[in-house]
Parts: sequence; structure tokens; C-alpha cells
Amino acid sequence: MCGICGFSWNDPDLVRRMNDRLIHRGPDQDGIYCCDHVSLGHRRLSIIDLSENGRQPMFNEDGTLCLVFNGEIYNYRELRRELIQKGHVFRSHSDSEVILHAWESYGVAALDRLRGMFAFALYEDSSKRITLVRDRIGIKPLYYAVRSDRLIFASEIKAILEWDRIERKLHPQALYDYLGFEFVPAPDTFFEGIYKIPAGHFYVWEDGRGSLVRYWDLHMKPADPMPTFEEAVETERRLLEEAVVSHLISDVPLGVFLSGGLDSSALVAMMHRNGSGPLRTFTIGYRDPSFSEMEYAKVVADHFGTDHHILMIDDLKPAYVEQSLWHLDEPMTDLSAVPLFLLCRQAKEHVTVCLSGEGGDESFAGYDRFKASRLYRWYRYVPEGIRNEVISRLVDRLPDQPQKKGLINMLKRFASGAKLPEEAMHLRWQYFLDPELADPLFHPDFRRHLSFDPFRRIRAYRTLCDAEDPVNREVYLDMRFMMTDSVLMKVDKMSMASALEIRVPLLDHVFVEFMASLPGNWKLKGLTTKHVFRQSLKGILPDRIVYRGKQGYSLPIKNLLRNELKSYMIDLLKSSTIIRETMNLSVIDRLIEEHLQMRHNHNHMLWALMNVAIWHRRFFR
Repeated sequence: MCGICGFSWNDPDLVRRMNDRLIHRGPDQDGIYCCDHVSLGHRRLSIIDLSENGRQPMFNEDGTLCLVFNGEIYNYRELRRELIQKGHVFRSHSDSEVILHAWESYGVAALDRLRGMFAFALYEDSSKRITLVRDRIGIKPLYYAVRSDRLIFASEIKAILEWDRIERKLHPQALYDYLGFEFVPAPDTFFEGIYKIPAGHFYVWEDGRGSLVRYWDLHMKPADPMPTFEEAVETERRLLEEAVVSHLISDVPLGVFLSGGLDSSALVAMMHRNGSGPLRTFTIGYRDPSFSEMEYAKVVADHFGTDHHILMIDDLKPAYVEQSLWHLDEPMTDLSAVPLFLLCRQAKEHVTVCLSGEGGDESFAGYDRFKASRLYRWYRYVPEGIRNEVISRLVDRLPDQPQKKGLINMLKRFASGAKLPEEAMHLRWQYFLDPELADPLFHPDFRRHLSFDPFRRIRAYRTLCDAEDPVNREVYLDMRFMMTDSVLMKVDKMSMASALEIRVPLLDHVFVEFMASLPGNWKLKGLTTKHVFRQSLKGILPDRIVYRGKQGYSLPIKNLLRNELKSYMIDLLKSSTIIRETMNLSVIDRLIEEHLQMRHNHNHMLWALMNVAIWHRRFFR
């Protein structure tokens, strides 16, 4: 795992500064290459082929191609043998060199042969072309900006900001979108004029112009022929094991993050079956049992005899929040970001690579929002007037509960989501900007820059989806819209802050494509999530784990904002320049008062605004 950067002109000083900004991503080696038409930088975290032969930037045999690469290619050995048979000569045993030779043989079609996570830049000397590539699922990040006839790119925004022609300016629409979704959807970022390359796309820069091309999408068409349910269970189990085994390739120690949930427990089971030596597991614990999964993680750790490590989080220091946000580059209000940042820091003391269960909730329909949208299909038969004027108002008056999943909390969240338009059905559990709050929240001068249409991108993704049933349409939306720029961005940035590589076997594209071909009602059966996945793990995991519900390891932030972080929150929101310039302060005061008095749970909105304030202070001052 590494950090990459570069641009379309020759400037050794700038590329060195950019490389230095990425040192946390690759503390083992660094390298740069500059010529008239390109400057490339690389920071290396050595995982495969620890020798100097794996150093980057890396060239092909005749020096006509140059590569900087971030990621892992899990089928690189098979590709290497294939390319040697075609006459290619290798100078290393790294997966990076496989990309170079595959590109020589197949061009852009080489991307179809790569199985792994990757973001890379490839310079072709003959055409002076620069190609930026992001993997199918979007596991590894890649950003770019264009000024006049110049291109600049990097693994993290903070490296791009080293160029003095990049103005640090808030993207107004990104702020609006973020307050609803808790992340900024691609291709935008919080910085105006800096963009993410979307998952499954590459960007070609040639003759002073750039073009974005989609090379992969997730097709949800039913398998032909469709397997029986029992056959699907067996195939899923086989592909899961195959994916996990492929992700164990490493020349350094590795472990696994174990939450006690179904996905991470499945990884532990497969690693136990195929690994050698003691298996190290890492988990997070809280004193509040409604937020903690320690008990279930211990069940799995004891069952497989792992070397188990627990990180107890009793409080949340503001310094941790600010450090994590610096590494994120832009606000992202995932309440598990800071705990993950701390867990990665602890795990790095023992291993260099960790497997993690991201992607299972999206691919297998595991989130509560899948159940919520199914319930809404029944709920919409209640007349709209009764829903909005009677039920919603009654539920709104109920007090908030301190527990993570109390019945009242769930009713309030469902009733709030039910106000959203039909096109946002699946996001009723995951969209946090109440339509009644959106207009008064923003300062009148700032509102002029906004399009109050948060679901425009949802409609665009829906036109690309070929699913035939509602559950699979929602799976597609999670996989292609929600997951990439929230969950996966968080995982990459929080792990690389400690130079720890996280691998996500459940997002192996072969496994994902198989799951996409199965009927939605095999994933969500009634209100039972992950049905087919649970069946594939019977007899492999304890029943107590197979049949438990989704919990997650997010912070008890709503309680912290009412207690330990109360003063920090108030001071931050009242002193922030960006909050004063963009928000209606009287509305924010009301949100704070209602939250502190437990009349409503505004933790998502307040935490989101706090992150905006911290981001602005860290990146603009």
C-alpha cells in the first residue's frame, strides 16, 4: 500500500513536497521521476517483494512506460506467469511490475484482468499520455485537479494543495450534499475544483485535455441459468474462501479486525481454515453495552483460539477528532471513523496488514435501511395526511433515548425518513438533512449558491442500474453510490494514517458479481437481512453469531455531545468562521438546545457541523 502523486509538467521541488505530504502512507521508501511532460512521486509501504526491486516509479523493459501504483493485485502471480510466456522479462517479484507488462500487452483491456484494489498513474512516453485509474469498487482513492492546460493528481487532497495555483475554496454544493449524506458524492469534493475519480473509471490526459471513462459497472441481471438456493449457498461459501485466501498474500505480518458481527467473523473463520501460525484479531469496546460488541467478538475469538486484542474507548479526546479529520481531507460524518483511527494505530503495533469486513452489508443487504425501505412499502398504504399530520407529529414529540437502538429512537428515525420523496425510499434510514430544516439552516446569501435537489445523483445511478427487483436496486445504490465515498474512503484514510494496509475480501469483484446475480429476496427474506450469506456460514460460525443482527462499532456520540464534548461542541460551532458564513446561527442554537434537553437527537447534524468547523480550521488557517 502506498501513496502516489504527480502532474503533467517538470517540477522536482513540487513533487518532492507532495511526496512528503504522503509520508504516512508509505514510510518505507520514496521515489520521484521527472521529465518534460510528467513528474511522478511515490511513497511505499512494503508488503510484497520487500527488496529494492519493488521501488517506484517503475519502468517497463525499454523505459517507454512509467508507473506509480497504490494497492494490491491478488492474482499477480498468475498474470506474471502468463506474461512471461508472452516474452516479458521481469526484474522484480512485485505486483506493480505486472501492471506495466499487462498494459504493454493488452492496453486498457488489462484492467479486466486485474483482481484487487488499485489506484495508479501510468505515463506513456510515446504519446505523452497520462492515465489515472481507480479500481472497480473504489477501494483506493485518487484525486485530481485541472488548471488551464495542467493536470495534477494524488492519493490525498492535501498533497494537491501543495501546488500554489490551487485555491483553497469551499465547494458550496458539496457542503449541502454532505449534510444530507454525511459524505460528498463523487466526483465532487469539499474543495472547489478538486475532484475524485469515481470507482470503476479511468481518466486520460493527453494534449492538454482530459476525459473520464467508465470501464466497469455492477450488473444486477439474474444468473443464467439461475442456481438453486442450495447451489448458491455452496458457491457463495467457495467464493468467500477463495477471496479470503487470495487476500492472505503478504511478506509481512497480518491480522483481522473482528467486530463480532457476521462479516468480520466470517473472515476469521476462513483465515483460521487457511492460515498458518497464530491469528491476531483486534476489536473495539465501550463501557456502554448498547454500543459495544465486545461480547460477540470474544465468542468468535475463543471459538477459533485467536490472539485477541481489545481497544477500550472510554472517552473521545478532541485531538483524536482533529487528527482523523486531517487524514480524511474533507468532512465525513461516519461515527466509526475515530474509533477506526484508534484501532488502526493499535493494530499497527502488531501487524502491517489487516483484513476487514467492509462491503458485506452493502452486497448482502445487511443494513437496517434495507428493512426500513421494505417497511415503507407497506407504510405508504397509510394515507399521506395521516402519515404526515398525525403519526409523524406524534412520534416527533417523543423524547430521545440514550441507548443506541431504542424503540422510540427507531420510530423517530423512520418517521423522519418517511417525509423524503419516493426516489429516496432506500435512504430513509441514511439521509440526515430534514427537508423542513434545509432551507432555514443556511444563511440567505449562501443559499443562492445551492441546488436544493440532493437526490439528483440518486436518479442518475438509478438509470444505470439493470436490477429487476427492488432489493437489488438498493444493493446497487449502496455499492455504487453510498459505499465508495463513505465507508471505503474512511477505511483507507484511517488505516493509512498509521501506515496500516486494510484489505476487504468481501469486495473481491468476482465474489461481488456473483452476489449481484442472485435474487433480492435471497438477501432480504422478510425482515431478515443477509439471508443467503447466513445460510452459507451455518456450521462454520457459532449459531449465536450467524443469527445476530447488525450493530456496528460507532461511537456513542449523541451521549458524548450531551456530556464530555458539550463545551467543545458549543465553543467550536460558535467560534467557527465557516459556520457563521454559511449557516443560520439561530437554527444551530435551537438544534443544540433540543439535543441537550433530549427533546430530539440531533447528533448527526451537530457532529457534521463540528467536522466542517474543524476541517476549515485545519485546511484554511
